[in-house]
Amino acid sequence: MWIFLRPDAKAVWRNNEVVRRLSWYKMVMEDRMPAKYRIVKRIPLEENIDGLDLSELWNIHSSLQKRFRRIFYKIRDEEIDLNELDTPDRSFLDLKIEIVYRMLSNCILCERRCKVDRLRGEKGVCGLDNVSRVSTYFHHLGEEAPLIPSGTIFFSGCSFKCVFCQNWDISQYPEAGEIVSPKRLAEISIKLRRSGAKNINYVGGNPDQHLHTIVESLRYMDINVPLLWNSNFYLSNESMNILIDLIDIWLPDFKYGSDRCALRLSSIPRYFEVVTRNFKMICGEENIIIRHLVLPNHIECCTKPILKWISENCPRALVNIMDQYRPEYLVARYPKKWSSIARRLYINEINEAYYIAEKYGICFKPVS
Repeated sequence: MWIFLRPDAKAVWRNNEVVRRLSWYKMVMEDRMPAKYRIVKRIPLEENIDGLDLSELWNIHSSLQKRFRRIFYKIRDEEIDLNELDTPDRSFLDLKIEIVYRMLSNCILCERRCKVDRLRGEKGVCGLDNVSRVSTYFHHLGEEAPLIPSGTIFFSGCSFKCVFCQNWDISQYPEAGEIVSPKRLAEISIKLRRSGAKNINYVGGNPDQHLHTIVESLRYMDINVPLLWNSNFYLSNESMNILIDLIDIWLPDFKYGSDRCALRLSSIPRYFEVVTRNFKMICGEENIIIRHLVLPNHIECCTKPILKWISENCPRALVNIMDQYRPEYLVARYPKKWSSIARRLYINEINEAYYIAEKYGICFKPVS
């Protein structure tokens, strides 16, 4: 049984700070509150959206989003119960689905904004068209303690080109894995929850490029389970706006404190600007565990500015400072070209990262 392999997954909930910072997630996980997506499905879409352009759809989205927030707070504060709300013929979720597919036809799901028509089979930098593939799914026992066992769904393809990627066999090969329709993805999610998963963990590769399939899959679900977004967090502002009403707990990466490092190692422009913009959208009251993978020789340029930014802008987040870096993928093949990261971490680098986190008052390593 998983509890014998990860006893910290139970012990972590004796930590009052973890309970406070992940309060909504914990209540949904324990079926004491409904997952956000189930509330979204109770917000009626009363307008006829046929023939409306995207800007008009966003205006309606803004109005329904305000209504959702009012209902959400009332449910969270136990003023009303989800079952008191009628199930409409068309809901806020249907509007989100329509908008995402419009975005896919001129793709702006991530901040690369390739603007290719993925609906018609065109492919952007991620290498994906409109088809989603899942490499594997299972109860993951290697995630952070509050998430164990995590119902993890690995999607193929990614917007990043990290030279050190440890999942390169799926991230850089978009056609790896089983093709999944929204209905099939819903079946997978339901199966994971009913077999004991504490959450549904959308990861990869990267899930951002599969936003259309994921959001539509919620149409075929009503099981109560926290939805978890495990992403490189290079989403467009529009994608964040779609997700913020659906996701119960966020598990984003914060890789680089330097745009130069991001461009050199992941071929990503404007990294710090985009990722911090997205963090600011969720750092007010959302349940967040931020992951930072410490890279060799990148303490000053990346780890230090990242932890400083988190302490100043996202103090409610838990932070997992990850020390398991290993030279993989292109780093292992071309050690001279990537000499600065072509080794494992030294113990002094790991200790320095922990020291910086403590200095900035960051609650890190959310375990027992």
